[in-house]
Amino acid sequence: MNNFTFQNPTKIIFGKGSIASLSTDIPQNKRVLVTFGGGSVKSNGVYRQVCNALKNHTTFEFWGIEPNPTVETLRKAIELGKVNNCDFVLAVGGGSVIDGSKLIASAINYSGDAWEVVMKRVYSSETILPLASVLTLPATGSEMNAGAVINNSSRKEKFAFYSRYPLFSILDPQVAYSLPDYQIANGLADTFVHVVEQYLTTPNQSPLMDRWAESILQTILEIAPKILKNKTDYDSMATFMLSATMALNGFISMGVSEDWSTHMIGHEITALTGLTHGHTLAIVLPGTMQIMRHRKGDKIAQLGRRVFGITAQDRETIIDKTIEATDSFFVSIGLPTKLSENGIKTEVTEEIVERIKIRDSRFGENGDMDYTTVKDILNIRL
Repeated sequence: MNNFTFQNPTKIIFGKGSIASLSTDIPQNKRVLVTFGGGSVKSNGVYRQVCNALKNHTTFEFWGIEPNPTVETLRKAIELGKVNNCDFVLAVGGGSVIDGSKLIASAINYSGDAWEVVMKRVYSSETILPLASVLTLPATGSEMNAGAVINNSSRKEKFAFYSRYPLFSILDPQVAYSLPDYQIANGLADTFVHVVEQYLTTPNQSPLMDRWAESILQTILEIAPKILKNKTDYDSMATFMLSATMALNGFISMGVSEDWSTHMIGHEITALTGLTHGHTLAIVLPGTMQIMRHRKGDKIAQLGRRVFGITAQDRETIIDKTIEATDSFFVSIGLPTKLSENGIKTEVTEEIVERIKIRDSRFGENGDMDYTTVKDILNIRL
């Protein structure tokens, strides 16, 4: 196991009716910028609960943070926060709203452009506004980590940056009952791949981290059909919501190497086509596993035996069946896993490869995946 330092300061407030705790968890003297995505929070009751909880606070609302949040939209929210001297940001939504709000909180007290914050990390940790969230879509884990991914639509680019952890996040599984099947499927895929990116690396680094990761993967496989059959099954939705949080809050990466190549390729697909993030991961992951099987074979086989229950004796057969099972899981929850099935043609894959070549980007836990590897992965997913 590698040396590591771990600290996660985010407080999780979990369960039925927990949105009401906003009234006491945000100090009343704060000028709160409340950020939203679309209008779904008005139809599912979340907006009303937030308003009731903050009725004695000074609040300013910003609407319209889109899936895969763009810096163009976030600049408008940042300006609203500046004009009204906001000193607290509350994100109400899924991972995109929370990610976008991390940039908002980082840039309100910054004098330059918000894209500089993403690309140059020019903000000061002392000037970042406190941030909290009310989670409405389990997926990204952004409610309990410091990371965010932001789009620049004019440049067709998508990059990650790191800000401050949310002070607290409220998770009420009931708010996810009204989510469309496609959004739930994307959240399930996002959660699954988050775990896999921290798991399919070097074998025998930490049996504890392996078992912890495997338990989340097994849980997602178990609850996925239950949730898609009955979205008002509270216990299953609660398990899903907590699994998504645990998948990317640092708990399963202590002392072990991480990959994230599937995410880096997926970001490029989203930037160029607008396809939902979780769906891009479902497309790319089986290709990553296939192309990298010569280096990741032992861990892929372990995944097959321990998570999918594959009992074949031959190692190569186990690897084949594990990749097939992974692909079949994504298809079973409603996500077509070929690029062509999603209207993505070779012009897009060639552009992605060219971008990675120009940047000389290196992916994977050992930094040994370059543009030629990415080309191979994309080609077998066409």
